[in-house]
Amino acid sequence: MRLKINQQKLRKKALIIAYYWPPAGGPGVQRWLKFVKYLPDFNIEPIVYIPENPNYPLIDKSLTDEVSQDLNILRYPIKEPYKLAGLFSKKSTDTISKGIISNPKKQNLIEKLLLFIRGNFFIPDARKSWVKPSVNYLLEYIKKDPIDVVITTGPPHSLHLIGLELKRQLNLRWIADFRDPWTTIGYHKQLKLTKYARETHKALEKTVLNTTDQIIVTSHATKKEFESLTTKPIEVITNGYDYETVGATTLDEKFSISHIGSLLSDRNPEVLWRVLGDIILENQSFSEDLQLNFVGAISEDILKSINLFDLSDYVNNVGYVSHNEAIIFQKKSQILLLVEINSEDTKCIIPGKLFEYMVSSRPIMAIGPKNSDVEIIIQQTNTGKYFYYDDYDSLKSIILEHYESYKNNNLQVHPIGLQKYSRKNLTETLSKLI
Repeated sequence: MRLKINQQKLRKKALIIAYYWPPAGGPGVQRWLKFVKYLPDFNIEPIVYIPENPNYPLIDKSLTDEVSQDLNILRYPIKEPYKLAGLFSKKSTDTISKGIISNPKKQNLIEKLLLFIRGNFFIPDARKSWVKPSVNYLLEYIKKDPIDVVITTGPPHSLHLIGLELKRQLNLRWIADFRDPWTTIGYHKQLKLTKYARETHKALEKTVLNTTDQIIVTSHATKKEFESLTTKPIEVITNGYDYETVGATTLDEKFSISHIGSLLSDRNPEVLWRVLGDIILENQSFSEDLQLNFVGAISEDILKSINLFDLSDYVNNVGYVSHNEAIIFQKKSQILLLVEINSEDTKCIIPGKLFEYMVSSRPIMAIGPKNSDVEIIIQQTNTGKYFYYDDYDSLKSIILEHYESYKNNNLQVHPIGLQKYSRKNLTETLSKLI
């Protein structure tokens, strides 16, 4: 059911510049789709500016139901280089556009070339050509229909350059929202950047951070990183959960361990595959009950790794599904698996699905780097356990503990303090910044 905006109560106008918008699927679209949904409740009228003809790697048409018919959406054409790159290798292009980059040692010549071109000829990213025409279009629009604040959200971080130019020419209040870091985002090291490209990225990042009026980040680790680059105010507004109506669900009969979302090559928890392989050899009952669900794009490198530990027969490779279907998988799975790359650069990453996991009433089993924001949130909310990549014994212990609870039909969690992560409460925080 589409939500309607009560125009009479609105006071401030916020122009939101975004790339990902329904029917785009994946985590990138969720954050601002939900903010826009609730901003009218706080007397703010959102106006959304998006590409007219984007090349989204994932499509979820069900998300369009959450877009109000009364919402003012501005669209302008974009030139998408990924469409041209697809003429050379559609498979490699699709994979890279989804954020899945294979191991450097296993990349073919086409993959290496595409990554080099992407990293060095498209700075800050492949949507850079949309900046100038967008600025021209929005300058004309704002002259006719004044706004109170412009908000840019990235990645793609080229959208912040639109905000930068609007700020320079109109001196508007500008808020820059970083769903992920810029120069320290995990895949940057895989783009085969030249020294010039690296320095250009850093210069653009510094300019944006020191020109915007307000910075929003999704984690405390990113806030700390940016504080070393700017004195501008920085607010942490994490991603969150919304109240989804998907009907009654029944728990899987199998002892299902489910990962929802993309599983990239570097997110390969071999310690988990080793633990599961060992338990299977030791416990006949476990070997009959186990099922691994992968709901979303999964790297071939990870599937090969799973095969090395003789787990292929336990894999249910579902592939990408709609957001509503993903919610159902979350609610019916016995255990929810969350994996992040074991790197200093990923300590600041808090996957959006974490918050949906937290309200699914299923125990979370997370594996990632030490001193991560994710570890703190899981501990504070009592929604699961967090493990490092060398935690073989602890991981094996919790899996056996969960399995025993599963056999006794009492595998559950008792979350605390989740309310502050609701999308509406988070939007209220945003509204105060606006």
